[in-house]
Amino acid sequence: MEITKRPAVDFTRIFELPAYQQQKYPNARALNGRQADSWKAYSVQEVQQRIDSVSTWLLENGYGKGDRALLVPLAGNPQWVLLDLACQQAGLVPVPLHPTLRAEEIEIIITETQPRLCFTANRELAQTYDAIVQNRGTSTSVFTVQPGERFFPPLENRQSLTVAQQQRLQESRDGVSENDLLTILYTSGSSGSPKGVMLTHRNVVSNIKAILTLLPLEPSHRVISFLPFSHIFERTTCYAYLAFGVSVYFSEDRDYFAHDFKSVRPHFCTCVPRVLEKMHDYMLERQLQRSWLTRTIITWAMNTGKKYGTGTVLKPWLLLKLLAARWLVLGRWRKALGGQIKYMAVGAAALRPEIARLFTAAGIRVIEGYGMTETSPIISMNHVEPGMFRFGTVGLVLPGVEVKLDQPNEQGEGEILVKGPNVMVGYFQKPELTAEVLSGEGWLRTGDVGMWVNHRFLKITDRKKDIFKTSAGKYITPARLEQHFAQSAFINRCLILGFQRPYVTALVVPNFDMLEAWCTQQGVHWTSPPFMVHNIRVRTRMEEEIERLNEEVNAVERIRNFVLCPQDWSVEDGEVTATLKPVRHRLAERYKKEIEAMYK
Repeated sequence: MEITKRPAVDFTRIFELPAYQQQKYPNARALNGRQADSWKAYSVQEVQQRIDSVSTWLLENGYGKGDRALLVPLAGNPQWVLLDLACQQAGLVPVPLHPTLRAEEIEIIITETQPRLCFTANRELAQTYDAIVQNRGTSTSVFTVQPGERFFPPLENRQSLTVAQQQRLQESRDGVSENDLLTILYTSGSSGSPKGVMLTHRNVVSNIKAILTLLPLEPSHRVISFLPFSHIFERTTCYAYLAFGVSVYFSEDRDYFAHDFKSVRPHFCTCVPRVLEKMHDYMLERQLQRSWLTRTIITWAMNTGKKYGTGTVLKPWLLLKLLAARWLVLGRWRKALGGQIKYMAVGAAALRPEIARLFTAAGIRVIEGYGMTETSPIISMNHVEPGMFRFGTVGLVLPGVEVKLDQPNEQGEGEILVKGPNVMVGYFQKPELTAEVLSGEGWLRTGDVGMWVNHRFLKITDRKKDIFKTSAGKYITPARLEQHFAQSAFINRCLILGFQRPYVTALVVPNFDMLEAWCTQQGVHWTSPPFMVHNIRVRTRMEEEIERLNEEVNAVERIRNFVLCPQDWSVEDGEVTATLKPVRHRLAERYKKEIEAMYK
């Protein structure tokens, strides 16, 4: 697909995006938030007016350049975009935080950033943060976007600015350069304590300008946003949506997720691999509830879809099979997502190639990319044009970005180093940590291990820090193995263990929906997931599944023992990150007794 030529991009700071959109692509439904059973629309003109009102209030109340403001949303909605841009325009530095952070993590962040303002999604969060603020002795004003106590009314106002107010606001805008801090984003990844990534306007704008040349979005398109606004992936894409001039709909409630897709009928969305994997597992689960003939058809259609290749021309016989599979089964996936969706941009974690093939065969092109908070975030991505994407890779390096592999091994695998205008300026108040990952020449050590495919497609093979050695001296790459074992319809997640141990073990979260369907089919009695995982027949079934997958890996990589977890890991309990990556050290601590028992 050829991307429509766009007007010259003439913004250098993120808060200029509404004005840029109003000039290039005026949109009556720029931002849309759920209001009861309908959608409340904000025109781009209204967006700018509300931003100006909040910025003016901030300036008149003594807040200004360099002050930090915490943003603690539950989910994305127009209010957070408005607050974010308004703070930037007044010279403040927004610090978005995930609402499930533990108290000790919040204390670290508040102590480091000394925020003057804090905006929370509801009164409960406001009370939590106010208590921590008082305990730390910081002079932070805590507000909530929810009407009631501590409500922040300027967010709902669109006041007409006086000439003096307009002048003061313009002086504030002029005082912010592209090299000033746009934001501080705290990340700990799957291990370690929080560290604040400092990104400038120039960092993020450079990423958006690259995206504008690659994604096939048009002003007439609708996109749906449902990932946490506190995460750089969704936040940067929200900025990009403003630059594209599309209509953004924020789906805030998981209970409305399916309904929102059917209501909005989006053309595009961003998501993490777990979303696609859950859709895939749901189809497999439903197989067990159907007749033998229907199960056979579904299995054939899904297996056919997984054979979708990257070539520009498909063999006639395969094309006919794919068309039949789409008509019989796969097309229903697209229909369930509103019927208009053409593309899904996927990032934040590795996606199994067969899942990408399957969705693409269903008529939804999966655009897999790679990035990190420290790179604003995108480093590479697959394109939509024929020959410019390859399943199983994270695509081509973005224009203006450089990538090299440090000390590659015989297989060509080495640590990924990145250099470019999108690379962070450093970690907030952590110069020693910054020096560990950022060289004087501007090369960032990502900690990820990768290789080149066909000399131009980047493939991520593992996380350097996660690679471990068993007591037998054998190196294990857990991320690759976790992805391998998670391809089973009966396995929701798994965590590979074995550091300084004689052999590999795993924590396994079963796909409880799939197990429930299997138990019903097999006549296995159960009352709850914890009861189910202790059933001998269920254990035997999971052993068979793991042994089947063990046959496809090297002997030293095979799972010798495993623990079935009685429930899924949650963001709220700190067991997975906001993008659903397992937090290894926390899971290892929680299941310490069970892990020790596997080695006795």
